[in-house]
Amino acid sequence: MTVLIRAAGPADLAALRDVYRRSSLSNDGDRPGLLAHPEYLEFSGLAVREGRTRVAVAGDRVVGFATWLAAAGGVVEVEDLFVDPDWMRRGVGRALVNDLIAIVRDAGFRRAEVTGNQHALAFYRSVGFTLDHEVPTTLGSGLRMHLDMPATRP
Repeated sequence: MTVLIRAAGPADLAALRDVYRRSSLSNDGDRPGLLAHPEYLEFSGLAVREGRTRVAVAGDRVVGFATWLAAAGGVVEVEDLFVDPDWMRRGVGRALVNDLIAIVRDAGFRRAEVTGNQHALAFYRSVGFTLDHEVPTTLGSGLRMHLDMPATRP
């Protein structure tokens, strides 16, 4: 089935919240900490309202999404990247990252940064991110990574 990536809208919020929760809990290593802090399992939808969310849709089903946040100095933070567990390892995450990078690069950003879990390192490396260093997060250790983007315009 073909996956379409488009801007998310308010009508997508319930599905985005479901993907966020299910994807978050799909990793055995993350589950205990998340269940101990259920507030971390709530997707606020602020990025949707601010137009910073791209959604992957297969048929009429939301199968993943990505959000970003502008930072200083031409840097954008990949805030969220979540794929429905039933759709993992099918290219949805890669398509979302590629889509997000194209959009922010065209908007003038030159670097994307992300903090991910150890289990996400191989994925982020496969889409071009470079590991920088380990950082503390509220749920344990995280990995700080970046992707430098070449300019598309001279």
